[in-house]
Amino acid sequence: MSDDEKPGLIGQIKDKLIRSKEKWAEEGRAITGRPDLGHVNRLPPGQKLTANWPVLDLGVQPDVKPQNWRLRVTGLVENPLHWTLDEFRALPAFEEVSDIHCVTTWSRYDNHWKGVSSKTLLDLVRPKPEAGHIVFHAYDGYTTNVSLKVFSDPNVLLAYEWEGQPLPREHGGPVRVVIPDWYFWKSAKWVNRIEFVADDRPGFWEVRGYHNEGDPWKEERYG
Repeated sequence: MSDDEKPGLIGQIKDKLIRSKEKWAEEGRAITGRPDLGHVNRLPPGQKLTANWPVLDLGVQPDVKPQNWRLRVTGLVENPLHWTLDEFRALPAFEEVSDIHCVTTWSRYDNHWKGVSSKTLLDLVRPKPEAGHIVFHAYDGYTTNVSLKVFSDPNVLLAYEWEGQPLPREHGGPVRVVIPDWYFWKSAKWVNRIEFVADDRPGFWEVRGYHNEGDPWKEERYG
């Protein structure tokens, strides 16, 4: 990537914010001790419903110009690939309506997404038999990890539209990961690389006291 293509960063990393969230993990903030193990309720334990979509990041937002966005798939795949945004949007489109559950205790129902399903991506890159995990890399340096099994869920996608409009920068545009059944820190914003690996590699929040998986109904906030 040339210097002209590198995204500028709006804002700066907020160390105080990061430390406060580490403290939440140390204290077990918002843990009710009453997990909904059968997913009986739509709203997971400890969550509050909101009509807004709060903006959460590390204090910086990469200003990725659509013409400069790139996504690479690397690691343990038979067919490593990369796309420009136009090329990515030319792949078969997938639309999904799903809820957001943030570990900071808010949830938002019925988000309309459009993008590329994980199934389409997996069919194209063909993970090798030894691939068991995925690391998402983002333009702001953020990383997070999921198992290949989780990424293969039928409601997972890489979204470029929300509510019929291009995904805005503050919410991860041009493209972000959407994994609806997990706390939303697993749905990396500003994604630019998907790395297939054999062994699990905890990401930014996972090494700072947050759970390695993140099922909201099991209250897997911290671990």
